[in-house]
Amino acid sequence: MTTVSQNSLGAPLQLSDFDFQLPPDLIAQHPCPERSASRLLDARHAEPQDRIFKTLPTLMHSGDLLVFNDTQVIKARLFGHKSSGGKVELLVERVLPGHQVVAHMKVSKKPLTGAVLHMDGRSGSGFEARLIGRWPNEQGALFCFELSGEPHALMALHGHVPLPPYIERHDDDTASLEEVAQDEQRYQTVFARTPGAVAAPTAALHFDEGVLADLQAMGVHRASVTLHVGAGTFQPVKTQDISQHQMHSEWCDIPEATQQALKDCKARGASVWAVGTTTVRSIESWAQTGQAQGDTQIFITPGFEFQWVDHLLTNFHLPKSSLMMLVSAFAGHEKIMRLYAHAIAQRYRFFSYGDAMLLSRSAAS
Repeated sequence: MTTVSQNSLGAPLQLSDFDFQLPPDLIAQHPCPERSASRLLDARHAEPQDRIFKTLPTLMHSGDLLVFNDTQVIKARLFGHKSSGGKVELLVERVLPGHQVVAHMKVSKKPLTGAVLHMDGRSGSGFEARLIGRWPNEQGALFCFELSGEPHALMALHGHVPLPPYIERHDDDTASLEEVAQDEQRYQTVFARTPGAVAAPTAALHFDEGVLADLQAMGVHRASVTLHVGAGTFQPVKTQDISQHQMHSEWCDIPEATQQALKDCKARGASVWAVGTTTVRSIESWAQTGQAQGDTQIFITPGFEFQWVDHLLTNFHLPKSSLMMLVSAFAGHEKIMRLYAHAIAQRYRFFSYGDAMLLSRSAAS
């Protein structure tokens, strides 16, 4: 039975209960020089412990299952201009059949349906994008375009890494080659293999080959899901009554091999460790609906009953975000707020390029 969590005053949790004040200088602008040298706030017990991420294998047991999101960030940010000369920027959200894409469009005046945009090339000539209309319907906030070539190939050749809005970079025309190269390498997990995300599953950015080898030596099992992270992951919840929030839709896939690995893990009495909130959403969406592949809009808030995940590795999230609500549902709202206060006091690095936290599922969830 799902319960409604309350704040310290005994009232149902509202949007303001997930707010906190973060010093701007704690927002990580660049990755840690070594992936696994990031800090890890181990919050599985009553008192949090400050660790280094590369110690993770020592915290796990033989037979445990670690589940990753294997999505690959695409170079989804595209620049161009209208026939009139006005600048336009597209952020591709997903690829459809027939050379079509769904994208956010930033432009001073929206072009008419049927208009052809001239997209810039990073080397040589660019390509064209014809506006088909709004998506998924006339009231949709996104736009559907037909490209003049295969979308993934065009983005790989001409696109730019779509960094989160809180990571400050110069315009792509003036960004240093060193910064561009670093972001293209580090805003991607070492095991990314399924193209389609516009944002990285950031908890997985801390893993490197050394940590993966140590996990294997410990007898830890591995499995993967795919959830193509959309730009909606950065959008704050705006309704004070969080139950009124409309969650964005993302495509996910839980392969049969992963479904079996989850069942086997539970059967042997071991623990399921999810790497990142996207992995949690994928697994628990499948648990709720029985749908192993397709769009999910699962919105996990305090009171949610988790069926599979025992431990969660996650980064530190934006105030008032759906991700703050998910981790609060998993570990308990009051505990999460205390942990965030501890992280700020100890000057942990926040958000996508920041440090990590390790949580265990609350007995109440």
